[in-house]
This record gives sequence, C-alpha cells and structure tokens, in this order.
Amino acid sequence: MRHPALQDFIDSHQRLFVLTGAGCSTNSGIPDYRDSDGNWKRTRPVTIQAFLGDAGTRQRYWARSMVGWRRFGRAAPNGAHRALARLEEQGRSELLLTQNVDRLHQAAGSRRVIDLHGRLDVVRCLGCSATTPREEFQNELVRRNPAWLALDAADAPDGDADLEQDFSSFEVPACAACGGVLKPDVVFFGENVSRDVVATAQDHLAQADAMLVVGSSLMVYSGFRFVRMAGERGLPIAAVNLGRTRADELLTLKVEDSCKTALAFLL
Repeated sequence: MRHPALQDFIDSHQRLFVLTGAGCSTNSGIPDYRDSDGNWKRTRPVTIQAFLGDAGTRQRYWARSMVGWRRFGRAAPNGAHRALARLEEQGRSELLLTQNVDRLHQAAGSRRVIDLHGRLDVVRCLGCSATTPREEFQNELVRRNPAWLALDAADAPDGDADLEQDFSSFEVPACAACGGVLKPDVVFFGENVSRDVVATAQDHLAQADAMLVVGSSLMVYSGFRFVRMAGERGLPIAAVNLGRTRADELLTLKVEDSCKTALAFLL
C-alpha cells in the first residue's frame, strides 16, 4: 500500500531526524514488546536492579539469551532498514537514533547511527569494562552448558527466548580478566542512557528540519523525550507505527502500516 502523504513529508524535508523502535525489526523475525494499545505483550524485560542484585536472575537471563541468540544473532536487515539506509545515502538523514540493540541499521548500510540503548553484540564487564564479542561469549556459554542447546523456545525481544524452567544449574562465566559480572552492552530497564549519548543526539536534532518516527510506540521515555523536544522546537513530526503512540497528539502525520511496507517507496 502506498502512502502519498508520507512520501510528500519525506520528500519535502532535507534533514530528517529519524527515531526507530522495535517495529522496524519485526520483519526480520525479532518480536516487538507492545500491542497496538501500547501495552506489554509479555512479562517486562529484566531490570538492571534485578540483574545486579541476584545471581539467579543472571542465570535466568543468560540461559534465555543463549537459547535466543541462535536466531537473533543471524537476523538480517529487512526493507525498512534498507529504506532508511537509502535515505542517508541520498543525504537526507541528519541522524538515525535507534532504540533497537540489534545493529540491523548498520548491517543495512546506515552510518550516521546512534544506538540509544546500546548493542547486544558486545558483552561488557561491570568490573573492569573489558568487552567481548557476543558470539565469542555465546561459544563459552555453550561450552559450559551444552545440554541447554537441546531446548527450544519462542523468540522474545532483545535476543532472549521465552524459556521458563529451573535455571539453578546454568553456569554463567565471570570476566576472564577480573572475575567481575558480565552484562550485555545495552541499557537495561531501570538504567539511564548516558548523558553524552543524549547530548549528541540533541545536537543533531537541533540541525534537523523534521522528525520521522519509525516503528515505536514511544512508551519508553528515553525515546519519547526527543519527540517532545522536536515538538517544542516546532518541527513537523511524522510517525509510522501499527497502533497508538505516546506522542499521537504531537504528530503532523501518522501512518498505521508495517515499516517495511510504508517505506518501500524509498527503495
């Protein structure tokens, strides 16, 4: 389905500040979090407080992550990612700020990207800050917990799986350098986005002449704040999202369609 109003909106602005969310990656096989009313579809993701405060929570997190990574780690960009990469190629994207942690925008060729919530393909030590590629860490998880590979479960957002059982036997490696706690290099719920990341994104927003939201309900404040800033600056704001967004009353234009379909004209 074509959306002439969206095409006109994109064609009439030269410096778009693009904000993307989970809806951008659903056509790559990565589930989103919320339904069309903006409510959670499943249990909320683990909080940083629970992850840090309880070894059992870390066992559960990494067991589910090990099972889910097998598919998440192989996810490929879809037409929505490629369309936004084309927009940058045409010199019309001031910045792509993504709430996703899957790095699929970069895989599609986008270069002017800020990963607002970090990246899942890197594991960081909370003690010494040493980093390890997630694929390498996956191999270590599998080496220590080979029997868990026989388990399968439905995919969940952010690379884990909807696995529920006794996790007490799951072995989670500590940092090889300092023995510290390892965590994916992403911003967990309850954790703050770094001030530097927010400030850099704000600088780009100040250079933009319009904002385009793609595949986000904007229910999380870390993303919504940029739409509110754009509104305060009087920028026109368009959104492509299936269902309600937190910013509906701020939008100049809203298109309810899949991101891949709505942006297909850019390809």
